Amino acid sequence: MKLGEALVHGNLITQEQLKEALERQVIFGGRIGTNLVELGHIKEEEIMAFFGKFFRTPTVKPEVLEDIDPETIASLDKDLAEKYMMIPFRRDRNRLHAVMLNPRSFDVIEEIRFKTGFDIIPYVITELRLLYYLEKYYGIKRDLRFISVHDKIIDTGEEVAHYEWESQALKVAEQFAAVHEKENVIDILLNETAGIAARGAVFEVNDVLISGWKGRGIAVDGFEDMVSDSSLYDEVLSKRALYRGPVQQVPGNQKLIDRLQGTPRDCCMLPVNFHGKVICLLYVDNGNDKVLDASLSYISTLVAMAEVSFEFVLLRKKLYSVIPG
Repeated sequence: MKLGEALVHGNLITQEQLKEALERQVIFGGRIGTNLVELGHIKEEEIMAFFGKFFRTPTVKPEVLEDIDPETIASLDKDLAEKYMMIPFRRDRNRLHAVMLNPRSFDVIEEIRFKTGFDIIPYVITELRLLYYLEKYYGIKRDLRFISVHDKIIDTGEEVAHYEWESQALKVAEQFAAVHEKENVIDILLNETAGIAARGAVFEVNDVLISGWKGRGIAVDGFEDMVSDSSLYDEVLSKRALYRGPVQQVPGNQKLIDRLQGTPRDCCMLPVNFHGKVICLLYVDNGNDKVLDASLSYISTLVAMAEVSFEFVLLRKKLYSVIPG
């Protein structure tokens, strides 16, 4: 029996909910459990509990996976972790305890045993949590979709129905709607990131020139840099998409690293668009040693509102320009 059918049989979801999730899976991909959680048809912890019974394999509490020691992580290299969707979390003599999506993949378990020299003790985990920990420990980036869904799950594994930021976003939208100058937009954007990240900065983009616009916890006055291959700027500008991960120690990032006084292990940079062009970049982090654990969904929402707010500024100027005198 397939997982979806088993969930229906166990009265955890309805046949109609399964059909909706399967249709969504065809379009967006991902595991059936992820799609069910996205649709709000089941809670992530309910899926996890069911996995243990369905696969007849133990599960692991999220807090056990939050602070895995580097030596254990190093037992399985990044390429193997990504290929086999597996994360080791405890070493016990010649045994390696690891979470994986399909603990019934005996061929995979045997291959990992051969390559690592450890007997593998498998545990089951949801796709959402596995992708989160692959990014946390191996730097393997998640799609923004998975970040947004994971942000709805708190550390104990309980799903949060509504984030406080949703009501806060409505208040901030009013502020963005009332601005008259571009500087006001940047001020609101940076002020709001204070509840998400310890530091933030906005960098102006002019072709390949990056200039400091305004910062909070990061001094950007007089800062100038060039977009170069493999730089953080290039990563965001070339894909015109959010970057989440460490600031890599590469020549193209050196000026930024100097200004940050180190290499943050986790940061987020997003493009801010205006009339189809990236005009600035929003950067946030929690310092050099801490990861971002707040909602990236809110950061994306802030950027989207800022983009609309820039339009308001332009329209206001056009409106006043038609007044004689």
